[in-house]
Amino acid sequence: MPGRPKSICRAPGCGRVIAAPGHCEQHKKATQKQQDERRGSAAERGYDSKWTKARAAYLRKHPLCVYCRREDRLTAATVVDHITPHRLKEAIDSGDEARIAEARRLFWDSANWQSLCKPHHDGQKQAEERAQARR
Repeated sequence: MPGRPKSICRAPGCGRVIAAPGHCEQHKKATQKQQDERRGSAAERGYDSKWTKARAAYLRKHPLCVYCRREDRLTAATVVDHITPHRLKEAIDSGDEARIAEARRLFWDSANWQSLCKPHHDGQKQAEERAQARR
């Protein structure tokens, strides 16, 4: 069976031939850097020492991954996920006081939290959020 045809880097004007669709290594790093700068640091997104304490307390009370439990598996949770994304940094950057207040409410509302294992948080949950954002 023949292999996948080569692709060209998606960066404007690059033209490098690569094995799979996307960006060459140079542009992949540049794209990631831009995304990281736009995203901001953990502290800028609200994840400070107060959050660390709240997260630890929540995981003590809710130690199992809710997605794994749906699949009839018992897996220790390591992540406290916000069910509805809070987008606190985006709200702060906008300067809109109402939007900031709503983002902070979502951030600290423990009814908006769920315990997840890292694979489910980084895989399935992120895919669900991307699909929802496209709608």
